[in-house]
Amino acid sequence: MSIIYVLIPIAILFVCIGLGIFFWAVRSRQFDDLNKEGMSILFEEKKQNSAQTDKDKQPPQ
Repeated sequence: MSIIYVLIPIAILFVCIGLGIFFWAVRSRQFDDLNKEGMSILFEEKKQNSAQTDKDKQPPQ
């Protein structure tokens, strides 16, 4: 029975830490645009000019 006196404060501490992290994430706008990152993997990036990409592939001199 005495273990409950230890586990309850530890559980409350974990809940407080979790809530603190959650509210920090909300305040720092982590959840503002959830669809943007999910959709960005569906589209290809614009290709650069071929002359520029050839120049990038050459080893430095």
